[in-house]
Amino acid sequence: MRISTIQAFNSGVRGIQDNYSSVTRTQEQISSGKRMLTPADDPVASVRLLQLEQEASKLGQYRENITAATNSLTQQEAVLNSVNNVLQRVREITLEAGNGALDAGARQALAQELVEREDELYGLMNSQNARGEYLFGGFRSDTQPFVRQPDGSYSYQGDEGQRSIQIGSSKMVAMNDNGKELFVDVANVNRVTTGVTVPADPDEQARVRISLGVVENKQLYDSRFHPQGAMSIRITADAEGAAAGYEILDADGNALAPPVAGELQANESGSYEIRHAGVMVTLDGDLAAADEFSVQVGEEGHGERRNVLDSIRLLRETLEKGDDSTEGKLQRRDMLAVSLQNIDNAMNQVLGVQTSLGARLNVIESAQLENDEASLINTQVQSGLADLDYAEALSRLSMQSIVLQAAQQSFVKVSGLSLFNFLR
Repeated sequence: MRISTIQAFNSGVRGIQDNYSSVTRTQEQISSGKRMLTPADDPVASVRLLQLEQEASKLGQYRENITAATNSLTQQEAVLNSVNNVLQRVREITLEAGNGALDAGARQALAQELVEREDELYGLMNSQNARGEYLFGGFRSDTQPFVRQPDGSYSYQGDEGQRSIQIGSSKMVAMNDNGKELFVDVANVNRVTTGVTVPADPDEQARVRISLGVVENKQLYDSRFHPQGAMSIRITADAEGAAAGYEILDADGNALAPPVAGELQANESGSYEIRHAGVMVTLDGDLAAADEFSVQVGEEGHGERRNVLDSIRLLRETLEKGDDSTEGKLQRRDMLAVSLQNIDNAMNQVLGVQTSLGARLNVIESAQLENDEASLINTQVQSGLADLDYAEALSRLSMQSIVLQAAQQSFVKVSGLSLFNFLR
């Protein structure tokens, strides 16, 4: 075949350019450390790398979410520890206030400490995080959850929401607890109202007394007492006409079927404790046959739930206002019994949430380990697809350099061939 001079020249130049391009590309790979310089180098791997980068971005966001959730739950845990310490001290004050040897001055001193503890607890329940968000406001984290009313009672202004955050591809964790669940929905043992119905004359009623009602067994109360709404306790007489026992009547004043009755047995303080359908009341005074006492499902202020701050407030007010009369002592006795059980219920409520906090922190720790492992695998796969094998690249560069040099030298020789060199 015949090859023209221009064809030979173009072919040689093209070969040099191709070889030079290969050397240049290999040098760029070595300098960047990347196997692929453009998506065209490996379209399939480029798509896979894009997916891996998106996954790495998600894992990075999960890490930030885990940090935020951990900080929030750790702060909440610290606040709840302080709340428990306050409640424990309030419980000690309640027990100390039951000492019959205390005079009015000592009770006032305990009441003054309760003022400080009440304010301390009020501040803890309105705690904020570093961003100024209220920890226990539910979804309404920008609104102060607990507000003191003009009459000294407390109201909850938040909601029942619980904010959650994603910490894994299929894992969500709650990063707060609302104040209603923690501090408002505390079981109230004094969820019934009591009174003297017979004798009806107020002067005659002064000789007897019925204590605040206490729910000792919630299951029995819910299944037996609450559905009927009320009951009455009627004092029965012995053969000589003296008060000797009692019987339980329904809301209409009829004896229960089967009959519920018992003997009056005084305790160490001379009072009579009556129990029925999960409710316990104490009768005091000079009981007589046919005396009758009412126990009803709680009205306003005697609901099934009582804010822990209100429980402390009522205890404080009793210590502040109580006197050393017989009625004053009995009122303190009743309020101390109710307050002690309500404080215990509040502590159990907080303890239950603390247990949940610990479980959530464990879930976060597990999720963080899983995300770290996924991130490591992701990085290894990305490296396998995108990173350069330097040994192979350097060997290839050496070979490409030799080929380029050979192409250049051969082009010089070929381009020097001409018939004019053979003319004489």
